[in-house]
Amino acid sequence: MSMITVTWRYLFRDCATYGPRNSSPRIYFPFSWFLDLISQTPHTLSLSLQSAPSQQMTTKVSSCKSFSNPLQAKFNNFRVIGQVGFAPLWSSRSRSGYLRLRASISAGGVGGSQDAVEEEKQEKGLFLGTERDGSGAVIGFHLIPQSGEVEVNEVNSVKDININNLEEAEEIEGEGKAQTGVTYNIVFVTAEVAPYSKTGGLGDVCGSLPIALAARGHRVMVVSPRYLNGSTADKNFASAVDLDSRIKVYCFGGVQEVDFFHEYRDGVDWVFVDHPSYHRPGTLYGDTRGAFGDNQFRFTLLCHAACEAPLVLPLGGFTYGEKCVFLANDWHASLVPVLLAAKYRPYGVYKDARSILVIHNLSHQGVESAATYKNLGLPSEWYGALEWVFPTWARTHALDPGQAVNLLKGAVVTADRILTVSQGYSWEITTAEGGYGLHELLSDRKSIINGITNGIDVAEWDPSSDEYIPYHYSVENISEKVQCKTALQKELGLPIRPDCPLIGFIGRLDYQKGIDLIRSAIPEIMEDDVQFIMLGSGDPMFEDWMRATEFAYKEKFRGWVGFNVPISHKITAGCDILLMPSRFEPCGLNQLYAMRYGTVPVVHDTGGLRDTVKNFNPYAQEGKGEGTGWTFSPLTKESMLAALKIAVRTYREHKSSWEGLMRRGMQRDCTWENAAIQYEQVFEWAFIDPPYVSSD
Repeated sequence: MSMITVTWRYLFRDCATYGPRNSSPRIYFPFSWFLDLISQTPHTLSLSLQSAPSQQMTTKVSSCKSFSNPLQAKFNNFRVIGQVGFAPLWSSRSRSGYLRLRASISAGGVGGSQDAVEEEKQEKGLFLGTERDGSGAVIGFHLIPQSGEVEVNEVNSVKDININNLEEAEEIEGEGKAQTGVTYNIVFVTAEVAPYSKTGGLGDVCGSLPIALAARGHRVMVVSPRYLNGSTADKNFASAVDLDSRIKVYCFGGVQEVDFFHEYRDGVDWVFVDHPSYHRPGTLYGDTRGAFGDNQFRFTLLCHAACEAPLVLPLGGFTYGEKCVFLANDWHASLVPVLLAAKYRPYGVYKDARSILVIHNLSHQGVESAATYKNLGLPSEWYGALEWVFPTWARTHALDPGQAVNLLKGAVVTADRILTVSQGYSWEITTAEGGYGLHELLSDRKSIINGITNGIDVAEWDPSSDEYIPYHYSVENISEKVQCKTALQKELGLPIRPDCPLIGFIGRLDYQKGIDLIRSAIPEIMEDDVQFIMLGSGDPMFEDWMRATEFAYKEKFRGWVGFNVPISHKITAGCDILLMPSRFEPCGLNQLYAMRYGTVPVVHDTGGLRDTVKNFNPYAQEGKGEGTGWTFSPLTKESMLAALKIAVRTYREHKSSWEGLMRRGMQRDCTWENAAIQYEQVFEWAFIDPPYVSSD
């Protein structure tokens, strides 16, 4: 008779992934790995577990149907404690040594297994191989035959397997090294995620960073609302399937029921929380009349559902479990760290989880009346974590006590670590000017605040293959960029002048983006021999000003009111200079897109703009020059005009220097891979320290 022996070994240290801290560590082994082979013939499956040095116990399962029942076996150091689906939970009483799993599958039923043990050295063996999708993420496993003999204690490693935060501590017998030594179960919680829902940079980050982390071997889930507004955007969720996993959320004075939809794409579990409050016309956060009045309710639901998702959703056959790292993005997800501390840890759940607050824009904090605290589903004694008192000057009237709840503040005082989307912004939020009232709390926690600059989607934003631009070019051959410029001039009705400096602006028309500065400087800018193109929407006052300016300077200025993806790509490729006079900019993406396309940025020296744009120095590198653009400070019309004039003069009179600026910008590493590596370091720091708020 035939006998197949498969052996694995994993080393682990304190790998508790389920249950209270003082309980035995538990590890998930998904037995669906074996099903394809097992289902083809009557069989006996023999599982041999061995801990250092030699204690061993074997248990047998005689049919696939038996997999539906918990296995029961005990021995010195290891025992089977239960099973979820095809994933038995193995518990170790020892926190050191290694666990060896050997599965022996034989044809012909129980009676033949003993003989097979004697014959196994003479049979050809199989080892476990991985199946991967296009991004390299593991999506399944299969048994691969190999020639030669398989020793009973032979150890084969399996590359890139993440089993509920189990560390793959070493590579054995010729397997290549994993991209990262330690893998994590990562849960992003966000109000928007591209391409499903997006209004700005938050959606871009949460749509790209998870894919980069998954490609590095982590198990990644993204939890976001399932928005349906009756427009063509609804089709973005067409591939998400109903998981038929309805849960009850206790908040806002009653029981709220939510459903989950799921799509597995690019190695990531995209999970969408479904509730009628997400189904309405308008944008993600409001409509023509302003922000929705129930946004606090909508995002409280999101946070509660996101905390339940790793526990109840058997994605890929088994849940994420309790040892997760939650990334709570902006105020919409800020209840997550509070819920972990106030709702779960006191009852022994999520004791080994960590939470990281990611601040994309501190100016939005989720502030509501203090009377709404009772709606959040939190114990009354936790009110202080969210308590917020407006200063006297900000109150509506003399008798107003100014009492409120601030969701972002709750996350600041409960999260294990805090991240911002650039290093510069991580410092700015601790200042009175940039802290928006939270600067003192953030200063107290500055030792755990870090900044990581966002990446960009280098596949979408690639001048050598961009579907929206008429001519393609690269850092090796930039000659076609001028063709993009003349095509843009022609499309927008400007005089076709290849040698005329073309300045661009792309962004929201509001105070933060410095539109008032551009408006005051336009008469002086137009005195020079330049052309100017603006794309954006926002404040109706600025929209009307753009239309009036185009009428006044028909040969030199174009203003496109609204947002248009193809036009934004064409402006990025066709302009020579991109102007960004933002008052504050947590990270900024347009300057990254511009440099990728050889368009030189002129930016205010703030936040992420300071981090990403290096000021031009023509005398560095033995006269070859260094830098990718110009920064200006202070934020005044005069300072901005001075920087623009230097840029225009360099473009006209120093072509070799200008070409160097273009090439250095195009060569800059702005991939998400670079950002993902830095996020992994923060995850490591988070798990080195105990939870910031513990029930112990």
